Amino acid sequence: MGAHKEKDNGGVVVVTGASRGVGRETVIALVGMGRSVVAVARNEDALNALVAACSNGPGTLRTLVVDLEDEAAGVSIKDALVGKRVIALVHNAGLLNNTSMGLHSRKDLEQLYRVNVFAPLELSQALAEELSGDPPGHIVHIGSMGGFQDSSKFPGLVAYSASKAALACIAQCLAEEFKDKGIRSNCLALGSVDTAMLRAAFPGVKSTTTAEQMGRYVAEFSLHGHKLFNGKVLPVAVTTP
Repeated sequence: MGAHKEKDNGGVVVVTGASRGVGRETVIALVGMGRSVVAVARNEDALNALVAACSNGPGTLRTLVVDLEDEAAGVSIKDALVGKRVIALVHNAGLLNNTSMGLHSRKDLEQLYRVNVFAPLELSQALAEELSGDPPGHIVHIGSMGGFQDSSKFPGLVAYSASKAALACIAQCLAEEFKDKGIRSNCLALGSVDTAMLRAAFPGVKSTTTAEQMGRYVAEFSLHGHKLFNGKVLPVAVTTP
């Protein structure tokens, strides 16, 4: 685990998939707000670059190199927190699967669901004790308009969209599962954002929403959204795609 500064400001925000895109910008925004953040990703070099990007912020940043495909990922993150209060957990990590029908493989589908579905559920379960309390901890699931009921659907994205639909349902179910623990849970179904993932899913498409703009929104929602919402799947989209 890498670190700069040491204070925790009364609790930490854990962000997965923090090495790039919306996750990276969410971390930068939170540190800029003076928050203490634990950034989780597989890419150590990208996390080191994130530390450098946040070095002048008023908040604190610790990095944790973890592969969420690993069954022990949730326990590893819990152990690294050493009992610190978690005020928000942002499930941003996700894999894209853009595959034409007839070409899907069980191996790729299982990998997709390990990261997009199993890991968020397992990590939420692992950190329930750290999230519990007053004020309530907030679990934010970063979904997609592709998994939002009755939204436009696109060829090649059936597996990805289905995994995000499952994530949205998990977000709603956890609000019920954790209602007596002082934990609230919501899902943000993101539309198009100008990231590498959007370009991989829709080559040639550009979004007017930047990763920085969405990161700031996710950061604010992680800290305050649960004051007004619980068990909700909220579309956050200007365009799809």
